[in-house]
Amino acid sequence: MSDSRKRHEALLYHAKPKPGKIEVVPTKKYATQHDLGLAYSPGVAEPCLEIEKDKNNAYKYTAKGNLVAVISNGTAVLGLGDIGPDASKPVMEGKGLLFKIFADIDVFDIEVDATDVELFIQTVKAIAPTFGGINLEDIKAPEAFEIERRLKEELDIPVMHDDQHGTAIISAAALKNAIDITNKDISKVKIVVNGAGAAAISCTLLYLKLGVKKENVVMCDSKGVIRKDRGNLTPQKAEFATDKDLNTLEEAMHNADVFIGLSKGNVVSPEMLLSMAKDPIVFAMANPVAEIEYDLAVATRKDIIMATGRSDYPNQVNNVLGFPFIFRGALDVRATKINEEMKMAAVHALADLAKKSVPEQVNIVYDEVSLAYGREYIIPKPFDPRLIYEIPPAIAKAAMDSGVALQPIQDWHKYREELMERSGSGSKEVRLLHNRAKSNKKRIVFAEADHLDVLKAAQRVHDEKIGKPILLGRKEVILALKEEIGFTANVPIIDPKTDEETERRERFGNIYWKNRRRKGRTLSEATKLMRERNYFAAMMVNEGEADALITGYSRPYPTVLKPILELIEKDKGITKIAATNLMLTKQGPLFLADTTINVNPSAKELVKISQMTGNFVKMFGMSPNMAMVSFSNFGSSSSETSKKISEAVSYLHRHFPDTVIDGELQADFALNPEMLAKEFPFSKLNGKKVNVLIFPNLESANITYKLLKQLNHAESIGPIILGLSKPVHILQLGSSVDEMVNMAALAAVDAQEKEKRNNK
Repeated sequence: MSDSRKRHEALLYHAKPKPGKIEVVPTKKYATQHDLGLAYSPGVAEPCLEIEKDKNNAYKYTAKGNLVAVISNGTAVLGLGDIGPDASKPVMEGKGLLFKIFADIDVFDIEVDATDVELFIQTVKAIAPTFGGINLEDIKAPEAFEIERRLKEELDIPVMHDDQHGTAIISAAALKNAIDITNKDISKVKIVVNGAGAAAISCTLLYLKLGVKKENVVMCDSKGVIRKDRGNLTPQKAEFATDKDLNTLEEAMHNADVFIGLSKGNVVSPEMLLSMAKDPIVFAMANPVAEIEYDLAVATRKDIIMATGRSDYPNQVNNVLGFPFIFRGALDVRATKINEEMKMAAVHALADLAKKSVPEQVNIVYDEVSLAYGREYIIPKPFDPRLIYEIPPAIAKAAMDSGVALQPIQDWHKYREELMERSGSGSKEVRLLHNRAKSNKKRIVFAEADHLDVLKAAQRVHDEKIGKPILLGRKEVILALKEEIGFTANVPIIDPKTDEETERRERFGNIYWKNRRRKGRTLSEATKLMRERNYFAAMMVNEGEADALITGYSRPYPTVLKPILELIEKDKGITKIAATNLMLTKQGPLFLADTTINVNPSAKELVKISQMTGNFVKMFGMSPNMAMVSFSNFGSSSSETSKKISEAVSYLHRHFPDTVIDGELQADFALNPEMLAKEFPFSKLNGKKVNVLIFPNLESANITYKLLKQLNHAESIGPIILGLSKPVHILQLGSSVDEMVNMAALAAVDAQEKEKRNNK
């Protein structure tokens, strides 16, 4: 993607459909005058009076207990420097978004126009009663040290400057495991820290608490080794000044065990790497260009343990592994501080999590056969679903043990379950899907690329490295549209009707005719059909000239489905295909089937639809918990619909007892575990979170998914065709660009899975 295109897309993302990245959403009913009378005057006076009696009641009656302020004065924003509070706001909103999606913490971003330390401190103290915690962000050193120290001392809520402590915590966990893997003694390892800003100082201080000896640390800044005989050192730098006979980074690296890079790119050479001790540990965390490139480092030293700040290499030191979960644990026990004990608890919890068996879901997302503790896996992955229920309890316990928790947790099992519920955000599933597609890019045919939105989707797929687009349609139109939207990448463009495609049309037509000649097709008709883009595109997938197909944007679903069914064979053992929609709801992902294919499936067909949907859910690394839904519960109606569901469920229970499915069930009982357990304690779904709904007919399934999409703004991926031997997926007429990009990612993952299966 060109720099101008990146700039345009970034600006558009932040501006549309409405400016900014976060909003305030009501959590209470407000439809009637009665509701409003409780929300505001006169009803609101009652909680006000209770809080006046005891200010701790603010946690009971307001959002304070789950509200964090992300506060900056804009003096050290990313790598942009001192750009001011107004310009820092997009970053602070972004931090708020991460808090929400990873730990379900609400955020107000606060940009303070104050560079004077005392004024900044007094401003934050004055607004502190609003919040349950404060995350300081992008404040330059050395002022950041004093600001954080004072606020921690003078406020009774958790305060943390993430730029300092986030990297420190994550890298300390990685360092602990790297030292363990190399069988080195932490009290003897020699460490070179390149960089002397807030993050570098905090990292080094935390390493000392982990067991590193100060006399074994050499710190460098832009002038070289920080020596005691250098004048005008800040107190923070002076603490790590050395009297060793070292002046340059190159000299300091000789025989060092560990290199910690928090500086700038390309400052470490292969020669410097070769001068390090056996089994060197190198954390090159400058972003986006590391102190030494990962590929160069591992090619230079086969015995290296390498970490970076980048997601496309092993061992990413990413602050998102820390701050959401640290604040989650602190808020949940109403901690008055984030103290050293809590930070060390985060270090040990992250380090320990990396040693545990990795869930298959994580392996799938990162396209790994089996991630396992070792040189290329010393720290958990950001998409690991266990982070939300492993790290906060460790923080909460440390807060309790160190005496700063005002509301200790009594039931740890219940707390863990509550944390699991907080992770049910649909956007996470989209990130997982895209990340997995990127791991093994597939060739995806966009059969209607001469439509602007389809081309925009293909551009996104290309630019975000989700897949390799192949554009079908009128070539002159596609080229004009590409120029209009700044899509400059050299991707294949194919117009099936042109003379240059004559040979391929005839070849495809001949193959198609051989398969359909006893079904009324002539060779001439078959060849002529190859001028139509859906026939041509399907044959490209059949013949291995593309890996997946996306179509259906501009034509009715049945019209598009016909050529697909004629050309694409069904999977082994499948007599009838089906479709499911993945709905990304606030309660988590929910699969609905059959939403577009089978009008009134029989009991036997419902069995097959359930099995195909369940297998598809497993492709995401999830365990399918399926409810067959109807208007009745377990035989309460004798209608034909209820009978066929009961018959299907009975068959699955007898022949596939390990399948977690039950019904018939009304939708509210299926999705409300308390209601289900109370009325139907015998159900196989008790104690399970239902993530699949199987409907008795197409009408009910299709209506349900479209209602969810429109009324609840649930994001939908689909309809996803189940049962075809090739990854071909049909869009809904007029799908949005986002929907097409998500379907393309899904088609790519589908292609990856079918490739794995065929290679077995």
